Amino acid sequence: MTWTIAGSLTVLPAAEHPELLAEPVAKALSALPDTDRDRVGVAEIDPELADTTAFCAKYGSPLEASANCVVISGKRGDTVRFAACLVLATTRADVNGLARKRLEARKASFAPMDEAVSLTGMAYGGITPLGLPQDWPVLLDSAVAAAPELVIGSGVRSSKLFVPGDVLARLAAAEVVEGLGR
Repeated sequence: MTWTIAGSLTVLPAAEHPELLAEPVAKALSALPDTDRDRVGVAEIDPELADTTAFCAKYGSPLEASANCVVISGKRGDTVRFAACLVLATTRADVNGLARKRLEARKASFAPMDEAVSLTGMAYGGITPLGLPQDWPVLLDSAVAAAPELVIGSGVRSSKLFVPGDVLARLAAAEVVEGLGR
């Protein structure tokens, strides 16, 4: 697949390069149908440049083609639920509105960094919707689901995934949410 958003990066087939992915991401990728797995690429990057703004500036990938994944937790009584929200980098996730309601929580917030890393098995700043715990909803903004090409985390800070939004929308736990990104 040719990636118009890759900038100066060389994108390789992700399924052929599990060494560039966090273990849960590699496992989830291998479980995708061939037609989706073949549409996911990976590119090695400087881990110091994993944050979206620095990544885009260095490698020439457009900010509007990047999507950020955040782990949120919602609490109601003694019950804590987790979810991932994936929104375009040019927007912010509506954590206390749409995401909180989806979790049926009184209060929702970003999960603490150490908890997000521990629960996902991924590096902070590289967390991605592929390979998350199966019982977590993956809330995708409709603009993410509709994007022909996206750059997202790979579970580690030393690479990025390239994936069409429709592949993410077909993940088992994915839910497309209109207006999640504001």
